[in-house]
Amino acid sequence: MTAPTKASRAKPATAKQAAEPRRERVFSGIAPSGTPTLGNYIGAIRNWVAEQDIYDNIFCVVDLHAITVPQDPAELRANTRQLAALLFASGIDPKRSVLFVQSHVSAHAELAWILNCVTPTGWLNRMTQFKVKAGEDRESVSAGLYVYPVLMAADILLYQTDVVPVGDDQVQHVELTRDIANTFNFRFGETFVEPKARIREVGARIMALDDPAKKMSKSGAEASYISLVDPPTAIRKKIARATTDSERTIVFDENRPGIFNLLTIYQALGGETREQIEAEFAGKGYKEFKAALADLVVATLEPVQQRYTEITADPAELDRLLAQGAEQVRPRAEAMLKLAKERVGLL
Repeated sequence: MTAPTKASRAKPATAKQAAEPRRERVFSGIAPSGTPTLGNYIGAIRNWVAEQDIYDNIFCVVDLHAITVPQDPAELRANTRQLAALLFASGIDPKRSVLFVQSHVSAHAELAWILNCVTPTGWLNRMTQFKVKAGEDRESVSAGLYVYPVLMAADILLYQTDVVPVGDDQVQHVELTRDIANTFNFRFGETFVEPKARIREVGARIMALDDPAKKMSKSGAEASYISLVDPPTAIRKKIARATTDSERTIVFDENRPGIFNLLTIYQALGGETREQIEAEFAGKGYKEFKAALADLVVATLEPVQQRYTEITADPAELDRLLAQGAEQVRPRAEAMLKLAKERVGLL
């Protein structure tokens, strides 16, 4: 059997579709390990929303990734639904993109096992994220955490993904995905597309408010991040207390990580250039800048929070949307899994 070409993977095109250029396919996943932060919104979610008419987008709540570390079952179920609701509330449109829960499509786990069997342990030993997450407990963490990058590769390769938008801390995983695809294709024949990583220039890595040396994370102290469901009073309080320095000028200086991080947030949400922002706050102090930043964050999140309240008030509709997303991708995933099984001799 020959490998499917990009053209053969698609359904027969109408005359209108034939005249339109093929859109690159994007796969993006986010783990339901707590309420998404402003860092998640700036670095990923808002860009997913903005680019729905540019790419053929598949978005996934990666709950299988979440269980690589201990989870309370009830919290995991609640976090999965909350994250999905927030993604829809942020503007993911089921008529323009696909959003589903990873565990609802079993092909992800099945392909991951096949890919585990062609991935050398030496490659996994070099994964920086595993070393960071495991820390000194490397002997006691789950095997799932160790092979996490292979499951990520399966997520991506199942859909013949062209582009994977990631933060700079995830580029290594996309490179591993390319290596796995290349190895599989060499051993068993052309099967998988080798995806490309894409990193944002502005806002790709938002840092913690209380420690700008660390990435903003929902696993950090409450004062370190802004949650997408934080009320305005909490947002203003956290920004007012955010770490800066003893300097007075408000300029983009990477040697001053505190103010640089806050300015990066301001630029990402406001869309102005660095020169425009520096001119806007020339001669002003941190108090004025932080107040303006808080106003901007509150105004950005207000419509998201309002829509989130509406969505969570109708659990049945949320279930319907997620079931619809899984139904849309399942045929693609199962077809790719079947081909992989045939290639290795399982069928």
